[in-house]
Amino acid sequence: MRFLWLIVVLYTVCNHVLADQIFPGHVGATFRSSREPKYQIEFHSEDSPFLPDDDQESIVIPNKNGENYLCFLPKVEKAKSEKPITQLNISSMIVETEERVKLKTPDELLEVLKGSCFVRQEGWWSYELCYQNKIRQFHVEDEKEKAVQEFILGVYDEEATAAFNQNLSDISTLKDHPSKDASQRYHAHQYTNGTICDLTNEPRETEVRFVCSEPRAMISSIIELSTCKYALTVQSPMLCKHPLFQEERPVWHTINCNLLPKDYKQAKPDEVETRR
Repeated sequence: MRFLWLIVVLYTVCNHVLADQIFPGHVGATFRSSREPKYQIEFHSEDSPFLPDDDQESIVIPNKNGENYLCFLPKVEKAKSEKPITQLNISSMIVETEERVKLKTPDELLEVLKGSCFVRQEGWWSYELCYQNKIRQFHVEDEKEKAVQEFILGVYDEEATAAFNQNLSDISTLKDHPSKDASQRYHAHQYTNGTICDLTNEPRETEVRFVCSEPRAMISSIIELSTCKYALTVQSPMLCKHPLFQEERPVWHTINCNLLPKDYKQAKPDEVETRR
């Protein structure tokens, strides 16, 4: 099944890559699919061909210009279940890593932010987060440079934060965040007991969500989840040191294709020749 699917991949790429993209040296093409594993194709010239292993499967594929390529299929290691190994399970990797090295917790990695405050302006309002202190929503007049209107959106609540993260094992998902990557992970702090809300007669509160993002720490967004209840997202490059917050990337396998001499002829023009 894998072999037949790869033939479709190769025919698709070779017959859609422009002729001027195939030149001496290495030229890469990628085939993206929802299936795993994923494949990338590299074309090699006659001067610098790919050197395959003795038992590596190959197939001859012509492109739309009549040029023939001998393409060598990648070797995919198989587990005992005979299923291709595409990626280590990140949870298993962390368990194995923790046996050798004690990983720092998200809060330990975020300790460098202590004493820091971050401000984001959105239209009329500005928002200030002081790490493990409080969150302000305020408006400043240009001339006076002084807040003329201010609300506290929450004060850091250590107990609520500990309880929240204990239930979620220090990690959550940005399900309601207006981001292209809806599965982006975050570590949360809870800020409660803010200024009383006129509409609910309850204290304002905010969930601060720290996400792995380069290059610097900053407030990236703030949204109102419900009346006087907010979610504030903070980009945090320090979290990128923790495996749980690193993006899981699929394994790519390379199909190497050598350009065959112009006088090379197949037995049948429309027939795919395979070797094992």
